[in-house]
Amino acid sequence: MAKCNTCGKATTFGHNRSFSQRATNRTFKPNLQKVSVMEKGRLVKKTLCAKCIKTLGKSAN
Repeated sequence: MAKCNTCGKATTFGHNRSFSQRATNRTFKPNLQKVSVMEKGRLVKKTLCAKCIKTLGKSAN
């Protein structure tokens, strides 16, 4: 569910590293937002990451 419709960016996993270098699990979540996008002359709601929203804005101009 938490996945960008354009690039497929999703939650990734890694480690928190303390000063003593003890590794505990953590998640890296992408900045996903629900946006209305014009597609083939119609408004479509999509879940996009911030980077894809930025590039859509650049290509629209």
